[in-house]
Amino acid sequence: MSDWVEETLHAALRVKLKVDRVLYDSQTEHQHLLIFENETFGRVMTLDGVVQTTERDEFIYHEMLTHLPIFAHGEVRKVLIIGGGDGGMLEEALKHRSIEKVTMVEIDRTVVDLCTTHMPAISNGAFDDPRTDLVIADGREFVANTDERYDVIIIDSTDPIGPGAVLFTETFYRDCRGCLTGGGILVTQNGVPFMQGGELTSSVSFFKGLFKDATCYLATVPTYAGGPMAFGWATDDTALRNTALSELLARFEAQPVKTRYYTPEVHQGAFALPPYVADLIR
Repeated sequence: MSDWVEETLHAALRVKLKVDRVLYDSQTEHQHLLIFENETFGRVMTLDGVVQTTERDEFIYHEMLTHLPIFAHGEVRKVLIIGGGDGGMLEEALKHRSIEKVTMVEIDRTVVDLCTTHMPAISNGAFDDPRTDLVIADGREFVANTDERYDVIIIDSTDPIGPGAVLFTETFYRDCRGCLTGGGILVTQNGVPFMQGGELTSSVSFFKGLFKDATCYLATVPTYAGGPMAFGWATDDTALRNTALSELLARFEAQPVKTRYYTPEVHQGAFALPPYVADLIR
């Protein structure tokens, strides 16, 4: 292995991370998995050559995909996470005392095992929480067949290549809608719109055909190059996106949730889209 790992996700942009020490490098049943140490980002995991998470900045991504829909909803009891093998999304969701159960469906057991071994700070014991229901299965098949209903569904997928490609289809989103309780919220990972605009356009277009309220919100994660990252938002409760700041503050203060990026003010501001992003989802 060279001293640098080059990510080749984008055709016109290359990003390199220095490899100080390799912890794991092999092919799993579903994808190539690499975990290494980097002086700035700490431990880093890539799948099929694309950076998925780092110890240093994972909190931004995980906080914005969990706390924003949970605080917007206000009465979440059950959460479904599709993907999320590193456990970061699970750990953030379980910070909410009001949540009774979090079901996490991950296709690759090896990702869970290796992240627990080599990047335990990200999940921080979440897999041992009695409220955790870990299911090793294909997320597409799970939402198509489960009888359970969830207040929030979080799609913590890879990019639409390899095992993650099926998680960006209209059929999958329709099945997710069928798994939501009334007024439930679906949020999704939708890449960097400056570099992956078509991905965001496609997802939100599908949302608009399935839900009464469909848009996206933004957060800047240093690892994901090319600008701020977009998270899809879809729900049939049109009031939730405009939850008053005073209400968000009250909910935030009532829960013992320690955050490093999410705040009620950041929550509201995340929906303010620059024109180049808004134009992608008109």
